[in-house]
Amino acid sequence: MQRKSLLHWMLASAGIILFLPGLPLRAQDPAPESSSKPADSPTPKKPDKKQKKSDSATQNAPDQPAWDPLRAEKDLEVGQYYMRKGDVDAAIDRFQDATTAKPGYAIPFRYLGDAQEKKGLKKQAIASYSRYLELYPHAEDGDKIRKKIDKLRSEVEKKKKY
Repeated sequence: MQRKSLLHWMLASAGIILFLPGLPLRAQDPAPESSSKPADSPTPKKPDKKQKKSDSATQNAPDQPAWDPLRAEKDLEVGQYYMRKGDVDAAIDRFQDATTAKPGYAIPFRYLGDAQEKKGLKKQAIASYSRYLELYPHAEDGDKIRKKIDKLRSEVEKKKKY
């Protein structure tokens, strides 16, 4: 019985070995000539002049992924650092980058609204705070944010009257 199984094993091994020499020849067939540009790759789109120009890092660096939650967290951290240092413009840039890196994330819109309010950009702050509440309707600080929005709206209305 052992001889039969040994014989079967040897025959199977021999059969495999017989077919192996042909495999490398197929694997080494010359590859078809290729150009430096793949045929089915889309051509890069030129930016539309009608689109709103934005100098965000993600739009200037095409190698950055659109959805990057880790980068969004880092942008928040750095934006908060800039706010503590008093560089509101840099903070706004970082908070905007965070909203791009993780669009459905409410927290960057909250910080962006704070920075825009501090800068005096009342309409933008209203939009950012509103987006924060859309994404996070049951926010613990929701009442406080709604009061800020009301205050900013009344200030914008006063400015229109004068």
